[in-house]
Amino acid sequence: MRHSRRAFLSSSLLAGAASRMQAKSYGFRIGVTDWNLKLAGKVEAVALAARLGFAGVEVSLGRKPLDNKLPLDNGALQQQYLAAAKQHGIRLAGTCLDILHIDHLKNSKLGRKWVADAIPITRKLNARVILLPFFGGAAIETRAEQDYVASFLREIGPEAEKAGVVLGIEDTISAEDNVRIMEASRSKAVLTYYDIGNSTNGGFDPVREIRWLGKKRICQIHIKDNPHYLGEGKIPVENVLNAMRETGYDGFANLETSSPANNVEADMKRNLTYVLRLLAA
Repeated sequence: MRHSRRAFLSSSLLAGAASRMQAKSYGFRIGVTDWNLKLAGKVEAVALAARLGFAGVEVSLGRKPLDNKLPLDNGALQQQYLAAAKQHGIRLAGTCLDILHIDHLKNSKLGRKWVADAIPITRKLNARVILLPFFGGAAIETRAEQDYVASFLREIGPEAEKAGVVLGIEDTISAEDNVRIMEASRSKAVLTYYDIGNSTNGGFDPVREIRWLGKKRICQIHIKDNPHYLGEGKIPVENVLNAMRETGYDGFANLETSSPANNVEADMKRNLTYVLRLLAA
């Protein structure tokens, strides 16, 4: 038991050191999404992320309400997350309001409620960024849909600002359209959550868009080239990382990579090693 405890504490200290080294060496930290660890909304994702060498984990707020509340709208559970993050020496990189895949913000009053509820939860988790997803049936492709979302964000923006929380819009539209929504929201709490995979699949150039958006308009980034391992698909990951560095980006870049070999730990470690090797070169 003593040996196991020493080994556990040693691995936790090493994880914390790795997190600090990432920020010092690269300007930004590499995190991971709990859903790609196959541990969506589970505290165990924190320990696994740390053991694999990530500096943080992005936490799902859940898709199935409990008593008309988000699953993470639970003080005891929030404390478990905070304790796990402290214990393993990593950060809670942000939250994902994944219930918006069901209750679309562009046309659902429930979607509005979930955004409002997510703000204090994220604040209590010290996570800062809430990912607002707009995909599939929730996509905001038309100008009218974008205007509707911008109008709501203008209403809720002051609440997010007061809490010190950022609302990150992740979608399938261009960087220019994202900025148009941000500007219409009139809130410094509304920023772009940039996903290099979604942008590439949408026909956009992530290197150009990251440079154009710059540090101040991006709150967080997803790194992926699914279904491939990073570096083996069509996205020039090295150029993306260079663009991030050029802008002075200093937030989290979270791996949202799939598992080609159906071995989550090995595949995540492989992708993380690839990214860290590029950054160290």
